[in-house]
Amino acid sequence: MRQPTMLAAVLWSLAAALLAEAKVHHHTWDIAYHRKSLDCFEKLAVTVNGEAPGPTIRATQGDTVVVTVRNKLETENTGIHWHGIRQRGSPWADGTVGVTQCPILPGETFTYRFVVDRPGTYLYHAHYGMQRVAGLDGMLVVSVPDGVIEPFAYDEEHTVLLMDWWHKSVYEQAVGLASDPLEFVGEPQSLLINGRGMFVNSSIPPADCALPPALFTAVPGRTYRLRVGSLTSLSSLNFEIEGHSMTVVEADGHYVRPVVVRSLFIYSGETYSVLVTADQDPSRNYWAASHVVGRKRETPSAMSVLSYAGNDPRAPPPTPRPAGPAWDDAAPRVEQSRSVAVAHPDHALPVPPRPDRTLLLLNANTRIDGHVRWAINGVSLRFPATPYLVSMNRGLRAAYDQRPPADAYDHRSYDVGSAAAAAAAGGTVASAAYRLALGSVVDVVLQNAVALNNRSETHPWHLHGHDFWVLGYGEGRFEPGRDEAGFNLRDPVMKNTVALHPMGWTAVRFVADNPGVWLFHCHIEAHVYMGMGVVFEEGVHKVGRLPSSIMGCGRSRGLN
Repeated sequence: MRQPTMLAAVLWSLAAALLAEAKVHHHTWDIAYHRKSLDCFEKLAVTVNGEAPGPTIRATQGDTVVVTVRNKLETENTGIHWHGIRQRGSPWADGTVGVTQCPILPGETFTYRFVVDRPGTYLYHAHYGMQRVAGLDGMLVVSVPDGVIEPFAYDEEHTVLLMDWWHKSVYEQAVGLASDPLEFVGEPQSLLINGRGMFVNSSIPPADCALPPALFTAVPGRTYRLRVGSLTSLSSLNFEIEGHSMTVVEADGHYVRPVVVRSLFIYSGETYSVLVTADQDPSRNYWAASHVVGRKRETPSAMSVLSYAGNDPRAPPPTPRPAGPAWDDAAPRVEQSRSVAVAHPDHALPVPPRPDRTLLLLNANTRIDGHVRWAINGVSLRFPATPYLVSMNRGLRAAYDQRPPADAYDHRSYDVGSAAAAAAAGGTVASAAYRLALGSVVDVVLQNAVALNNRSETHPWHLHGHDFWVLGYGEGRFEPGRDEAGFNLRDPVMKNTVALHPMGWTAVRFVADNPGVWLFHCHIEAHVYMGMGVVFEEGVHKVGRLPSSIMGCGRSRGLN
């Protein structure tokens, strides 16, 4: 018999240790509407046990998380996605309604059970319709096991959840997006930091809104790890702490080559860990701010306070509020994306040298059947009544569109800089899916273009069930056979969410090694609602028996 290598023996020992020490974390959540004043304007929000945003889940690598969800929304379905958790061996727990499960109906209870197999900073949020807009979200932090040393040091850690906030209901937004003419959602009324903001047009604010909230209290000389996550529904953001630099050390659960930045550009669905040292004048407080970038800044920036120990933690700093970077300057955003796309030298995972299949995906904003939609290679995604995981696993071929989407668009003739090209693109609304060979290496090149409004904006793309290597970013139109020469195959970082910048392209590579059905989509709520997404199936026949709890809708009625 072949003897195991030393590395294999070490890995087996580590796996055995994790299993021996693994814990099970049980949570019971009531999902219900409550009146909240997150920005000093009272409105209905979807809450977890009365909280919006929801509580932070904490676990250790190898632990099992069990969340029992009781839907008390009365007239509304729900479902919760565990953003960044790969769900290996539990694809039915991904929480994507229409893809991996039927919705949780009012009055019903559903239990998610999954293993957190990798340390890092993750998120959770509603994944039914546009429900995330209403506040059902939070953070999920997975720590390294005792005895494991991370490639950086710090004294204390804090979570920073960034959101945008509307006063218009989810239903009003959804109806507007489906109308002809299109009624877009507009800009958010507020930005939130850890669930707090200030609506500038409020009437006399209540006492607890009169002062900016505290981010945390710092002890001079100490270094803090901030786990920063964005769950905005529309906005790209810039986060800064006045007078303090940040060292980026983690992105989407993977260690990166440390990069020092003055502020952090972050897109919906992304998470970062940054180190901040309290090395400024301790006699005063400092602003922490979140600003809109990439869209004309009509929403006031969110302000919080970094307080030094001994000061009033909510005393406004003596300096003017930070204005933030120019909203329409994409160059520093692209540069920062490139700078943090390099893996830590001691934690770089080898990249497969070449793909088995390449998908060149055009994001086209066009009109289909009289409505403004987003289409990927001519197909605007519509979720079927029967979840793909059920229909594909059970052979229900009539439950979704059988004609597969195209692997590429006509890049030679399509003018990515023309609004006229977008108008002429057209397409179909369908529930089609890409079928990937299990274990195959897949390259995806996302191509941005000018939309019907003659603008090109940032689209953060999130892949369920996997991490991918970020191979590169480019300007203009991607040219197959030429631009691959610039891919970083030496030390790219792995992520689960990546920015597609205006009038540019982004290339990623992943291994289709997780049996199931997985969504890949723009993380802007309005855009995925309008069709900006694709579905990948891989090895669904190997998933085995599905739990009956994910069934009951469409053609899955009566199945068990």
